[in-house]
Amino acid sequence: MTSNFQSKDFWAGSVYVAIGLAALVIAQDYKMGTAARMGAGYFPTVLSGILILIGLASILRSFTSKGEAVGRIQLRPLILVVGSTLIFAASVRFLGTLIAVPLMCLLAASASRLFRISLPALGALALLTAFCVLVFQMGLGVPLPILGSLFGA
Repeated sequence: MTSNFQSKDFWAGSVYVAIGLAALVIAQDYKMGTAARMGAGYFPTVLSGILILIGLASILRSFTSKGEAVGRIQLRPLILVVGSTLIFAASVRFLGTLIAVPLMCLLAASASRLFRISLPALGALALLTAFCVLVFQMGLGVPLPILGSLFGA
């Protein structure tokens, strides 16, 4: 039997509460407004409160039920997923979205031992990349190049 402090529910709840509290502190710098005329801080404050409540419920659950223990932290997947995000941030201006998004996805996916490059996976990757370009650059106007400075853009 594992102690409550080794339970996945306990640690997941703790992370939710920590993120909720951090967001709540950050949201205090914005005007709250009212439910009828919401200010910039209204939605983050409400969302932070909900996240804190979910976290507290998860922590309480860890004390009332026998939960699964947190296993050994796998460094390879952690490094690959976090590294893929950092590589995307460092390379998107140079390579552009058309190269940086698939690069990030392939690096993050390689964290799984089950990952294999296949035709359906490449098709999904192409659709995801097109979706990102359409939504973020064309739809929302995010100032990232579709083709980076490497390609003269």
